[in-house]
Amino acid sequence: MRYAADGQEHRIACRFAGRHFDAGRDEVEHVATDRGDLTELQMVMLRIWAGLGNRWELPDAPERAAAPPPSPWTPVLFFLQQVINAVTVACVYGLLAIGYTLVYGILGQINLAMGELTMIGAMTTAVASAGLVMLGAQGAAPALLAVLLAVMGFTAVQGWTMDRLVFRPFRGMRTHTPLIAAVGLAIAYQEAVRLLHGARDWWPQPVFATRHDLASAGGFTLTALTSQVIVLALTAGLYALLAWVMKRTAFGRAHRACADDVGAAALMGLDVNRTVATTFAIGGAYAAAAGYVIALYYGGINFFTGYLVGFKALAAAVIGGIGSVPGAMLGGALLGMVETFWSAYFAIEYKDIVAFGLLALFLVLRPQGLLGQERRRGD
Repeated sequence: MRYAADGQEHRIACRFAGRHFDAGRDEVEHVATDRGDLTELQMVMLRIWAGLGNRWELPDAPERAAAPPPSPWTPVLFFLQQVINAVTVACVYGLLAIGYTLVYGILGQINLAMGELTMIGAMTTAVASAGLVMLGAQGAAPALLAVLLAVMGFTAVQGWTMDRLVFRPFRGMRTHTPLIAAVGLAIAYQEAVRLLHGARDWWPQPVFATRHDLASAGGFTLTALTSQVIVLALTAGLYALLAWVMKRTAFGRAHRACADDVGAAALMGLDVNRTVATTFAIGGAYAAAAGYVIALYYGGINFFTGYLVGFKALAAAVIGGIGSVPGAMLGGALLGMVETFWSAYFAIEYKDIVAFGLLALFLVLRPQGLLGQERRRGD
């Protein structure tokens, strides 16, 4: 059929399901025009508009499967799921808390810019991840390991520079000047990244996101991701490496000596400045590892990522016993568990209040933390 519209001639051809007196003679199956054939969605809209009967209604939704019977194991599986979910959070807090506790252990000062080193590590990981995607190697384990080493190395240099330019000139001062300088340094890092990369969120492509169903009962399935296992293994490996360094190397002995008495360590010939700078570098590297996990597991990173994460990791370090590396991991595990279980069983809006309330409780009842010891530092 041909028709005129807007001063132009058009054509349209319809195919029906039947001919003459067949049952489907009024059922349109296909419509072709000079501007193209109608799609299935357009056909559905045409049939609804024309009121051509039940044949042209949208297909019925599939029947919902019957709900599985309740099981007494469902609450147990839900509890175990929260334990699995808390593992990654605990690893992030633990890795960053190590950075706080190493610096405090040797200087007796808190570096409030440590969270920004985590943000730097996360942003650098996001940039590197985008490069891997363009190269088609986003899921290659060697490439991801190389990114981790590069990010940790880059942020270790940032930590060393932070000590050399900001903390060393104020060393020995019995004032709050180093703390104020750390706050200013944190703001400078945030604004620098905001100006360079913008304020938008970055969402790197997740890796090793394969889901594994472990158990099921009453309609609830206990699951774990490959990435969660890798994050746990990475954190355990980094912790074991640091424990070996602190116990078996010359740096570890120098660190313990400076933590006990800086003046006596200097009199014994130890290079205090080099030991402190190395401590800042190692702390920065572990903070970068936390940022690496945040970027590739959680995503949604921006110039402000390190702010709240940094304060929570500091709370974890205090809860575990600031100055103690095992305490940092224990505090991170405890804080991660509390946050995750509160979000699962209670109102998620209050999880930050609960986290810092736990910190306040420890400061009142056990200021030295779980594994910390009360001691006086030598002058």
